[in-house]
Amino acid sequence: MLLCLDIGNTQIHGGVFAGDTLCAQFRKTTHPLGSSDELGVFFSAVLRENGCEPRSIRRVAICAVVPPALYALRGASLKYFRSEPFVLQAGVKTGLKVRYRNPHEVGADRIANAIAVTQRHPGRDALIIDCGTATTFDVLTAGGEYLGGAILPGLGISAEMLASRTARLPAVEITRPESALGRTTVESIQSGLYHGHAGALRHLSDILTREAFAGAKPLLVGTGGFSRMFESEGLFDEVVPELVLWGLRRAEELNREPAGEGR
Repeated sequence: MLLCLDIGNTQIHGGVFAGDTLCAQFRKTTHPLGSSDELGVFFSAVLRENGCEPRSIRRVAICAVVPPALYALRGASLKYFRSEPFVLQAGVKTGLKVRYRNPHEVGADRIANAIAVTQRHPGRDALIIDCGTATTFDVLTAGGEYLGGAILPGLGISAEMLASRTARLPAVEITRPESALGRTTVESIQSGLYHGHAGALRHLSDILTREAFAGAKPLLVGTGGFSRMFESEGLFDEVVPELVLWGLRRAEELNREPAGEGR
């Protein structure tokens, strides 16, 4: 079995694959990360709670936008799963042609999402929108070219900034409001966060489609923790919150040495 770990700025999103089946998923806050032993104990416990025996994990794959976390994660993988982890980073096989001016700048999670869409929808132009800590837009051509995209603050960051940088605006639950017309401060903030973000998603989707695909509609794929919230807006052709895990699984498969197939 393969343990995939997506290390984000806010959360660690984990998943266990048995062949082509995603058997279990779990999340943990990234900060505080903990030592390699603390991580190993957590992973072992959460795997058991999800019906997976830790000893059945044969391989570990990691993508991280928090590079300092890799040392502790590697230690946990070696000690608790007896596996040198695969890390999705510059120089590994991805099956993509990265056209970013500096390919090393592209986040591993963005590459993982693009790998997953290439495998799920071969030969399709696609626009991937990841609604997480940051909201990212990634443009992928039918020929497997990763062109780049856009990044804006995610819903969580926007809400935190309002609460921390103003004297009288409170922290609010991030949710889809019943009405755009807020009649309390909390409702007004929720409306602004939701509808403002939805408007940004529409606008950037439209302009990136015009610039990258000459107006021809690409496949729009939503992913990330907040993607389900916008499902009813008709923004996406499909929503796959765990897309990065599928891309990480495929990347590990592409880079697996033949000698490791039977481990």
